[in-house]
Amino acid sequence: MRRLMMTVLTGVGLAATMAPLAAYAAPFKCPATGGDLVFGQEANINTLDQMTSSTISTRNIAMNIYEALMTRDENNHPILDLAASMTESPDHLTYTFKLRPNIHFHNGKAMTSADVVASFDRYNKVGNQRSTLDNVKSWDAPDPMTFVLHMKVAQPTFIEALSSFSVPIVIIPAEDRDVPAQQLTHPVGTGPFQLVESVPGSFVKLKRYDGYQPNTSFENRTGFGGYKVACLDTVTFRIVTEPGARVAGLKTGELQGVEDLPTKSLPELKKDTNVTILPLNNWWIQIANPNTSFPPTDNPLVRKAIQAALDMDEIMDAASDGNYKLNVGFQYPNQPDYTDAGKETYNLHNADLAKKYLAEAGYKGEPVILLTNKDYPPMYNSALVMQQQLQAVGINAQMKVVDWPTSVQMMLNTTEGWNFHFTGWGTQPALGALATMQFMVQPNATYKPKGGVDDPEVLAAWRGMNDLPTAEGRQASYAKMQQLVLDKVYAIPFGSFTKVQGVRSNVGGFVPFRIPRFANVWMTH
Repeated sequence: MRRLMMTVLTGVGLAATMAPLAAYAAPFKCPATGGDLVFGQEANINTLDQMTSSTISTRNIAMNIYEALMTRDENNHPILDLAASMTESPDHLTYTFKLRPNIHFHNGKAMTSADVVASFDRYNKVGNQRSTLDNVKSWDAPDPMTFVLHMKVAQPTFIEALSSFSVPIVIIPAEDRDVPAQQLTHPVGTGPFQLVESVPGSFVKLKRYDGYQPNTSFENRTGFGGYKVACLDTVTFRIVTEPGARVAGLKTGELQGVEDLPTKSLPELKKDTNVTILPLNNWWIQIANPNTSFPPTDNPLVRKAIQAALDMDEIMDAASDGNYKLNVGFQYPNQPDYTDAGKETYNLHNADLAKKYLAEAGYKGEPVILLTNKDYPPMYNSALVMQQQLQAVGINAQMKVVDWPTSVQMMLNTTEGWNFHFTGWGTQPALGALATMQFMVQPNATYKPKGGVDDPEVLAAWRGMNDLPTAEGRQASYAKMQQLVLDKVYAIPFGSFTKVQGVRSNVGGFVPFRIPRFANVWMTH
């Protein structure tokens, strides 16, 4: 991470040096303007309050509305966004951000450091991943264009954490500081698109924000930052949960883009000259997260029995129509953080071992409730196969099927009535081990630790990932944390699969990324 930090600082220095030359560069210009792009999204949203939601369905929409001080570029390296510069003090205890001038919110209000302070205040109170700020002592605004963070201790990974767009600290108007979690019903940001209307279960409509100021330190969009321009008049995210309907809509032109195409539809779509197929490898890690506060999965032996019973090939084949790879842990093999620590726990499909653990646990046929949804077929199908595999070894596995937003709310807000929650971790693994393993610590540890108290061994490994001074030490802490999570069955990763998006051939500039980006996207008519 220290190497990454130097890259960030160098980038900041270059941006500052090159800023006066921006007028002579050739920033992106829309090849065409206008039009309403309709995008078929596979799942409903539980909120547009980006600070409080880690779901893909929320992020898909909200990150076209909001921006943050820092974000990631096309290769997931930290870059400046609403900040014009960032300076780290020699003792690594102070970060000073100078804001870009002339930035306005969608309500017309000029953004100042008071809004940044308010945004950090709110995130520290209700943010889904507010553990990002655990090592921060305070923040202040010495003048309207300067924001300063003061650290309790030096944290080599702080900029990596701050620039994550998993659940980013987006900047909102100061008057929204005290809005309760998930209650920002009409979000106001600084991004290239602003909210027009949101109808739960149906659609969310955005329109071009005419007061948007592109970042002139760049010449084009990169990741979620860079030089962004809204070429489209409007973008409508239509909730289309049925895969066949998304395929049909793309073929007829009712939808100009879709976020997921089933594998079985691809041979026919590849023949259609009006459609462009866009695959994304290693899209997400299919996963089931246990509730360790609710019987019988509060018993580690029951969890180990469940882990031992599973055949990951069967589960992933059903989840992905065969388009998958087995994958140990929480990073992909092509990533620098990857480790196979805990591999001895993975893909055992050992019925005898499962029954042995059940006997030792004193299991008496208590229900094991699998909380899933049909909005995301991979989640539903993996739960269905897992149910069959558990029943085969004598576990009373029962399905609880609700819509995606309801399943998320139950997982976040209750520790009763469910034992496993089925989801996919996509953006977080792509951002790196730090963003991923933050799921395993409070305030929103996915394994629902008893009393809301972190497992001390897991927490110690997490702190090592963040705070140790060497990259080797932080990587060893990650391997330790992955080993602990798998040994204690705080998560059951099944494997990874490729996701396929698609657009109509008259859509230009749409490049697959972790989240659909509609800046610098245009349509020809």
